[in-house]
Amino acid sequence: MLTISSRVEAMNRLGRAMADPTRSRILLALLAEPGYPAQLARDLDLSRTNVSNHLACLRGCGIVVAAPEGRKTRYEIADPHLRHALGTLVDVVLAVDDGVPCMQADCDVPMCCDPGAQGATVTETQGAR
Repeated sequence: MLTISSRVEAMNRLGRAMADPTRSRILLALLAEPGYPAQLARDLDLSRTNVSNHLACLRGCGIVVAAPEGRKTRYEIADPHLRHALGTLVDVVLAVDDGVPCMQADCDVPMCCDPGAQGATVTETQGAR
């Protein structure tokens, strides 16, 4: 059974992983498909050492797993539930980004897809600052 402290620990690990822009880029790449350190380094224009260090952190946080494949190691999101949660989080972030329309065609979230909602949200947010 998950306790509050174990849930807080899980949230802290996830927050630590996403707090770094490079780790976030790696996570986004791994959300799209499993990857290999050399391929991730090439695709993200990073050094292999940098990618390996960040993958070690993500592995230590329990967010990604490594699967040896001969001389290569494939990395992927550790759990399908986590993959779904991260994907949903990315969608939420995109949905609240100024000027970016909702990504769901059948969205039923109140005030999300209303034509006036985007402008009202931006205005309310600016007024709250």
